Amino acid sequence: MTNHVLRILSFVSVVTLTAGLEAQSAPSAAQQIAAATLALPEKMRDGAGVMGYRTPGKLELLRPAKNGMLCLADDPAEAAFHVSCYATSMEPFMARGRALRAEGVKGAQVDTVRFAEVKAGKLKMPTAPAALYQIFAKGYDAATGTVKEGENLFVVYVPFATEATTGLSTVPSDTKPWLMLPGTPKAHIMFSSKM
Repeated sequence: MTNHVLRILSFVSVVTLTAGLEAQSAPSAAQQIAAATLALPEKMRDGAGVMGYRTPGKLELLRPAKNGMLCLADDPAEAAFHVSCYATSMEPFMARGRALRAEGVKGAQVDTVRFAEVKAGKLKMPTAPAALYQIFAKGYDAATGTVKEGENLFVVYVPFATEATTGLSTVPSDTKPWLMLPGTPKAHIMFSSKM
């Protein structure tokens, strides 16, 4: 086969796969809530708000937050499983990131815009530490509520914190907490663990 034919077949395969993903229906609200809140400690799950998908590609509120935590359900259009829950004090920052990505802003440019807006006083950051819990996994079984080959990531946002103000190293580590993006609005303490 020629390179031209291979390119066409690749394109058709991608279009077919994408069309299948777009047509895929989202799990029920109850299933999304159960999966999204898995990232949290068990006693925090019932009061957490959840944003999920009633229609493909449209993130919306499924349940309001009652305990200061908001979770994002797994996107059914993505192959891997990913859920996150964070303190509602971080929602302006997180929502702005989602809005920028929807506008086509990509990669590091999202933070460049948000940091400039924080500096200009247009975007408010929390004044106290704010937690974020995430699960990244190869898959999720809704029937059993189990994650396949998952990894937890725990973050505590401490806007503008530095090595000097926290006593934490800024050198990445798999075995110890460390401070990422020090001195920025998105400064946070990183923790991770296998499930």
